[in-house]
Amino acid sequence: MTSSNGPVRAAIIGAGHFAYRMHIPVLAAREEVVLDSVCRLGRKELDLIAEEFGFAFATEDWREVLEREIDIAVISSPHNLHYEQAKAFLEKGCHVLVEKPMCLDPEQAWDLVQVAKSSGRELLVAYGWNYKPGLDQARAMIAEIGEIEHVVCHMASFTRSIFSGGTLSNWKHIAIQPDRSTWEAPDQGGGYAYGQLSHALGILYWLTDLRAASLRSMLFEAPSTIDLHDAAAVRFANGATGVFSGSCGVPNGHGFEVDIRIYGAKGSVLLDIETQRLVLKLPDGETRVAEVPKGAWKYSCEGPPDMLVDIALGQGRNESPGEVGARAVETLHAIVASGQAQGAEQIINQTHKAAAE
Repeated sequence: MTSSNGPVRAAIIGAGHFAYRMHIPVLAAREEVVLDSVCRLGRKELDLIAEEFGFAFATEDWREVLEREIDIAVISSPHNLHYEQAKAFLEKGCHVLVEKPMCLDPEQAWDLVQVAKSSGRELLVAYGWNYKPGLDQARAMIAEIGEIEHVVCHMASFTRSIFSGGTLSNWKHIAIQPDRSTWEAPDQGGGYAYGQLSHALGILYWLTDLRAASLRSMLFEAPSTIDLHDAAAVRFANGATGVFSGSCGVPNGHGFEVDIRIYGAKGSVLLDIETQRLVLKLPDGETRVAEVPKGAWKYSCEGPPDMLVDIALGQGRNESPGEVGARAVETLHAIVASGQAQGAEQIINQTHKAAAE
């Protein structure tokens, strides 16, 4: 166990583009952290990362890292590998940060929640917005609107090129480039729902206790059969209705669009990430608008790896727990499955949460 003063010994499993650009520099900046182990396929890239950041051990076989003395592990490998790797490091006794989506299969997602609980370790999902200052004010507003009856949850981003066989121009200068299969391979969770809409669901399910119970969707697909745009109608377990929408169609050079509207029996809440608006509407024309510092909600992902270190040091609070990630995974799985089945209704198994509690 790590002492309250450290050191915190860290491992990176799947040191791809985003880990290189975000997770590793965040950990390297923490004086309590020792960068012990790094793993990825491709010896040239692996050696570059190990040398640049001073990792003590570098390997292309992630199982070799299980033999190391480490306290925290960041799992940023392709989506379809998350389950096996995150489970192994939780069972080893590490606190684990796993990239979103947490995994691809709902059964596996809820199993990870249970494994974390049984191991007495924290499982964090890399939802960067959940750690942005002031965004959690929405919780207090939602508490004032009564039982939730309807939800609109939309996300759009400037990612058409990476889902359609290319890359983003503003990434070209970075030494470690994304593996195209991460975005484009259907069996590895390629497509907009898993790759991007997961962000918005991570916010919605963090702010509320909602859980999807059934869902019907339509997909607009690329020639590779991954989804570029998504539209879904959902029934939540509490009886509320909702719509989910996702699109890669924002032109490059513009920011993310995330728009969540929650309607209750006594009022409504609007959360608009792009324009940094958080608004509570109550009866008789009462409106309350939160004050948000300019630029506070611009997307970045320092919060999750920073919190991973804090938790290992015995402080901080997990704002992106596995249970939130599992509710997102079962929703994403249903969106993709329904769309591929021409809109057939998907019924979501409701037993897993009880088993995980």
